[in-house]
Amino acid sequence: MPALTLREVLALDPVRATEPELLAGEAALDRPVRWVHSSEVYEGANFLDGGELLLTNGFGLTDTDAEIRRRYVRELAARGASGLAVEIGRSLPTMPPEVTDEARRLGLPLLALHRVVPFVRITEAANRAIVARGLSGRSVVRPWGDDHTAALLADLADRAALNQPEVEARSALAGFHPGPGARLIGVSVHGARDVTAVDRAVRLLGGASVLRAAFPGDVLALLALPGSVSGDPIRAVQEAFRAAADPGLTVAVGHAVDTGSGWLRWSDTLRAARTTLELALTVPAAEPAAPEGPLVTSARALALERELTRGGVDANRDRLARLVQHALGPLLAWEAAHPSDLVRTLEVHLRHGCSPTRTAALLHIGRQSLYQRLERIESLLGLEIDDPDLLGELLAAVCAHRVVRGMGAAQVRGLRTVA
Repeated sequence: MPALTLREVLALDPVRATEPELLAGEAALDRPVRWVHSSEVYEGANFLDGGELLLTNGFGLTDTDAEIRRRYVRELAARGASGLAVEIGRSLPTMPPEVTDEARRLGLPLLALHRVVPFVRITEAANRAIVARGLSGRSVVRPWGDDHTAALLADLADRAALNQPEVEARSALAGFHPGPGARLIGVSVHGARDVTAVDRAVRLLGGASVLRAAFPGDVLALLALPGSVSGDPIRAVQEAFRAAADPGLTVAVGHAVDTGSGWLRWSDTLRAARTTLELALTVPAAEPAAPEGPLVTSARALALERELTRGGVDANRDRLARLVQHALGPLLAWEAAHPSDLVRTLEVHLRHGCSPTRTAALLHIGRQSLYQRLERIESLLGLEIDDPDLLGELLAAVCAHRVVRGMGAAQVRGLRTVA
């Protein structure tokens, strides 16, 4: 049976509820849709492999000039997107004419969504239909296979309406049997086109089982580490991926949850991995990156970033700006006039327990140079960095500064965070 088409996606109830208006690409409505993905990141085309319908609330198209908007459409078309659907009315009052014009010129289907429907409802309905269509065309020898695994992971990550017996039955069909006492950990990998890195990491972990599937742009996995394994399971998973993943990949690790804690907790660790991955791709890292190898991080490593951006960066932008200005105003004024690395020095120092040895090593500078920087910071701020009463405020402020700076670097970036 042929793949689900864009015309059929438009006929789904959650899509129809948005009152979609087709502004361009009428001749391409019968092209196949491999997946439906939502993103508010301006560089959304970088996450696509071709055949995706991209949903956006339009935040990435605000406050930009016409040429940037045209380039955005051209990049989507160049990556083989099956279409672009833009929510009209909140971030974007009307569809920019240059977006419509460029889409028409390229033959890219462009939809204006005039009523707000949570994107998760649209992606859930569409991707369920896509998976079901794929299953119906399979040989009866393998009626579920990898598509069933992908459907289960998608349902868990999107917190679809499930129950524990259903999750356990579908896990068993996929060959996933986490034993009593096992610790489940969600993992999301960006930049991989297959599950090879996940399989290599599982082999390194020894005794772990895994539920994994490749989605357009990302790989999603749920690892089960036996309860007999001692030590920190999150650190063990991170070290395995540092050894197994190829350079250039970004790996985000969720929380560790008990296998018997219920499917909502299974969902939580997958959602944490996805949110952490988006933060890792969007917000500059707090510390200098390793010169080679993958970027491997975790939900707990980005816990502060996750809390500061809960509900989205745009919704918190003013609050974060006030926090930054209150705590770091004199330091930022100095950096504006004197190019330096004082804010990052302060954050690395705070994150590592104010250890001069560790901070100097991470920043690749001598201890004397570090002491000079710290003295300058304390002089500008009029405080002692290692004052316990100030640590929380200063760390939140330098983290907020990095988040806002990262979002402003491309002018039009936005975060979609999962609560």
